Amino acid sequence: MSFLRHVKLRVPSGTARPGPAIGQALGPLGINMAEFCKQFNERTDTMYEKGTPLGVQLSAFSDRSFKFNVRSPPTSFLVLKAAGMEKGPNQPSPERASGFITPEAVYEIARLKQKDNMRWHLPLEGIARSVVGTARSMGVQVREAQDDAE
Repeated sequence: MSFLRHVKLRVPSGTARPGPAIGQALGPLGINMAEFCKQFNERTDTMYEKGTPLGVQLSAFSDRSFKFNVRSPPTSFLVLKAAGMEKGPNQPSPERASGFITPEAVYEIARLKQKDNMRWHLPLEGIARSVVGTARSMGVQVREAQDDAE
């Protein structure tokens, strides 16, 4: 059982199905797609709500076995969800905000992202700055909650 290669996928949590998106990545490696989907759905069923896109790093081995690590959802997805938006603007602009999130939401997103295997050693403040940068590039401003009367 020798290592073949790593494959990175983005799969919706709890609802993975064998299909073209997963098949094109796993088919050439000889991995059973139905088995991967079954194991992935079992593992992610309680982690996040169904349909949340999750990053997956799959390690394929020569005997057609595999193991995989589930990562947190993309930062852009979490920012849009916190801002209450369906999708981002077509042309984001820093001058004209298309949505707003609070510093508390940025902190929660950073805490969630810090749990990933590749970010456990990074300070929370650095991850929060990265979240703010992602939000800004999407046209979402970070500000304290304000009344609607203003």
